[in-house]
Amino acid sequence: MARRNPIRRVPQPPEEQIRSTWRQAAVPRIERMLARALAQDAGGWHVAAASTDVVAGRSTVRTILGREIALWRGTDGSALAGPGACPHMGALLENCHTDDGDVLCRWHGLRLPSEWPGEWLTYPAHDDGVLFWVRLPSDGETPSAAPVLPARAPLDEALVAVYTREARCETSDVIANRLDPWHGAWFHPYAFSHLVVDEDASDDDCLVTDVTFRLNHTYGVPVRAAFTCADSRTITMTIIDGEGVGSTVETHATCVQPASAEQPARSVIHEATIAHSERPGFRAARAFAPLIRPLVLRTQGQLWVDDLEYAERRYELRSGFARDGQS
Repeated sequence: MARRNPIRRVPQPPEEQIRSTWRQAAVPRIERMLARALAQDAGGWHVAAASTDVVAGRSTVRTILGREIALWRGTDGSALAGPGACPHMGALLENCHTDDGDVLCRWHGLRLPSEWPGEWLTYPAHDDGVLFWVRLPSDGETPSAAPVLPARAPLDEALVAVYTREARCETSDVIANRLDPWHGAWFHPYAFSHLVVDEDASDDDCLVTDVTFRLNHTYGVPVRAAFTCADSRTITMTIIDGEGVGSTVETHATCVQPASAEQPARSVIHEATIAHSERPGFRAARAFAPLIRPLVLRTQGQLWVDDLEYAERRYELRSGFARDGQS
């Protein structure tokens, strides 16, 4: 049974008393775990947007693998996707009216795909209730019927927030950042402390950690969490013991533009927090989700200010492109 109050008096130790973690965060070790993660077949599926970004009656456009992709919904709310340019004169299909499963081009009203059958081909799309996915041909991946989703708490009992940010790096750098939990207490002392990786419970496919989420310098919430990869572009942290068992933070990396000789690679991070608790107070808190969600997104944003430094610097050292995009 969960304790009545999950908050504990866990004073934040001064920096000089925090044990160094550089030996545990050995480069060969992280690269070995990353190789295992990248070997997971994503089936050609890429996160294109948060589900809430694609609204009924209007299209929106995202760029994936250098391609403009139009996203919209059918009359039943189903997820639909196709090329982001009108085949007539190349108009961008952003913010177009949709009707009966078609996108109506804003320039001349061409209904797509109905009035351009067999040539303007749509892409498989999937909405899992949190994220909007698109399947594109991807080198080395075998197309699958649907994306592989991490285990989640029931969405109708959870508080969901999706944070989105662009990064100058490859998707692998985003995953590598999350496969290094040893940096948490050093790089994010305002958010985490007392972080220990349980070596006996961990292997190259799952990292199990004990960590305290900081509320302030004196109080925190200790939990046990596991990091796993559902596919080559997704890593999930799941709370397996302590407050909020079953809550997850899914970090999905999508390639916006592959690197070229002139331009660095660009990726988009979609990080979905799916919080859940059996406490009666949590059910009451869900009624205030519109007020709580911005606070969750602000915390995610603060963490990614630091973590982008990590991911982009990792890419810079490998590619020669500086963080401002210049080589």
